[in-house]
Amino acid sequence: MLWRLIRWSLLVLLLAALAAAGAVRWWLDHPLTLATPAVELSIEPGTPPREVAAAWVRAGVQTEADWLYAWFRFSGDARRIRAGSYEIEPGATPRSLLARMVQGDEAFERVRLIEGWTFRQFRAALAAAPHLKQQGAALSEADLMTAIGLPGVPAEGRFFPDTYLYSRGVSDLTVLKRAAAMQTRRLAEVWAARAPDLPLQTPEQALVLASIVEKETGRPADRGLVAGVFINRLRIGMPLQTDPTVIYGLGEAFDGNLRKRDLLADTPYNTYTRRGLPPTPIAMPGLASLRAAVQPAATPALYFVARGDGSSVFSADLAAHNRAVNQYQRGIPPAAAKP
Repeated sequence: MLWRLIRWSLLVLLLAALAAAGAVRWWLDHPLTLATPAVELSIEPGTPPREVAAAWVRAGVQTEADWLYAWFRFSGDARRIRAGSYEIEPGATPRSLLARMVQGDEAFERVRLIEGWTFRQFRAALAAAPHLKQQGAALSEADLMTAIGLPGVPAEGRFFPDTYLYSRGVSDLTVLKRAAAMQTRRLAEVWAARAPDLPLQTPEQALVLASIVEKETGRPADRGLVAGVFINRLRIGMPLQTDPTVIYGLGEAFDGNLRKRDLLADTPYNTYTRRGLPPTPIAMPGLASLRAAVQPAATPALYFVARGDGSSVFSADLAAHNRAVNQYQRGIPPAAAKP
């Protein structure tokens, strides 16, 4: 009789254990209930697993924090949880949640920095980027460049325009460091492959010219020709006479209308009143403009004028240029133009 009771008790305990194991497996692979469509959490380095579990519950994962922590411990991966920014959506299970943190499968944001933007526009884009810690926003340009390891270097032109992914909560200085490092690498690459006998003495001069090409080019196919015109002018000591440099020199005083008095007002960036390149870049050039600056198209042209459709007409002499200006800027048909 006693033996039967013992056997029955053991059977009940076994069934209970099997039921509990089945319940655990069901819970591990059953979608978690979330308080919002997506739950986000940033885990700081050194956060204990128990606190990670509690933080997920506070963030909106509707389960018991002790259960999550027990799963982290039971799995053997509790100490492999990586710091970072994570996001889970409906369908996430306790098993997939832990796997994401162990693999470092973080949630990333992105910010796009556009070719031809100025540094001021770069900073505005970073200030508006979601989940980006604003550590450089209040710094002066000089202090910001020091903070990213480039003391004394002008900010304009020094950041490569591209789309940058970042973890939520990362500093804007981190994004700027990456963009600056990328521009440095790109500039070194194109400078090493430059054409011979260019009237450019340093990579920095190539960067300045590339920024002008970026602002002056309406159609990608014209970049090499635009660069060729400016290279030709530099070779013969002719002023570059490019409006974007004048506009850059006006700064916030520019109201969208470039007047004759602006072209006559001397500033370090007025390439009508001063020969050679301006002192710094005037925008952030992309890779295509960097290449064009050091590998310009072979052309006799010294002039170009916009057609109005994004393309330009290139001319080797002033008379031909004036005819193009009459036709495309003043709307005078070629037959009606005076000889």
